[in-house]
Amino acid sequence: MPEYASNQKPGFVNAIEKIAIVGAAGTIGAHITAALLQSDRKHTITALSRVGSTNTLPAGVAVAPISYDDPASLVAALQGQQFLIITLAPMAPPSTHSQLVQAAARAGVSYIMPNSYGGDVADTQMGEDVLLGPAAKAQRAEVESLGMTWVNVCCGFWYDYSLGGGEARFGFDFDRRTLTRYDDGATRNSTSTLAQVGRAVAAALALPLLPRDAADASPTLSAFFNASIYVKSFVVSQNDMLASVQRVTGTTDADWTVTQESTRQRFETGRALVRQGNMAGFGKMLYARAFFPDDALDVSAKAQNALLGLPQEELDEATKDAIALAEVLKQRTERMAS
Repeated sequence: MPEYASNQKPGFVNAIEKIAIVGAAGTIGAHITAALLQSDRKHTITALSRVGSTNTLPAGVAVAPISYDDPASLVAALQGQQFLIITLAPMAPPSTHSQLVQAAARAGVSYIMPNSYGGDVADTQMGEDVLLGPAAKAQRAEVESLGMTWVNVCCGFWYDYSLGGGEARFGFDFDRRTLTRYDDGATRNSTSTLAQVGRAVAAALALPLLPRDAADASPTLSAFFNASIYVKSFVVSQNDMLASVQRVTGTTDADWTVTQESTRQRFETGRALVRQGNMAGFGKMLYARAFFPDDALDVSAKAQNALLGLPQEELDEATKDAIALAEVLKQRTERMAS
């Protein structure tokens, strides 16, 4: 029998009311948390936070202290939650994701958003090439094997994070005003700002869980069960980005040093380093693969921005944010070095 709200047991609430999030103060987690707090749907939001953490969380977010050395603390933190959003730093131990999923299952959580924000999960070849696909697939399979449902996010690269994150990502070094141009710089990728991803997640979680009945054709979260939310901000090339950067900074071609590199050579160099255990090559491998001229990362044809009511953004405004982020990262590195 199809799943409708009218089929459910008495007391069923056709909405996500209680959300737990891991990494609420992190790169993407902070934007998701902010968007959830601004949502018309008033959720109860609980941040799972390591004991002793000094992260500052916004008002309106409850904090549940956890220790990954104490699995019972994870289960306790997730008791009564409907939806768990996992955002983990790249350096998090691989076992952490499974620990959270296992604890969610024991706590009775129904839905999981895995720590997989980026490329199209349907593009298995690219996933295998960048070494991320098999692990992400295993994460989703574990959620299903434990009787829970996953909702993934396919958003392409985070525009501001990638543009402002140094040469290994979109090729830009703002301090030196240099650009490593991949091939001719004309290959386009679909990208999303951090804020747009946050808005997309909040919009999806504000939807009713299920259609009321067979006649109800309005959007529901169930459309994303064991499937992905597709979102975009811009479909841009490095040449488009450089033009935007120059508009924002008031610079011209004369102010920039541009070198050219083959995406395929850059990809192979980065992947060789990763296979030797040198993770300095990971960013080069990941981003170069996405800029292959005949097989770029572009999820824009599947984007569900209209369905989710997402705003149209301004490229130059997002570029300003990226440049500001680059300065923050520079200052953070200088503090750590001093």
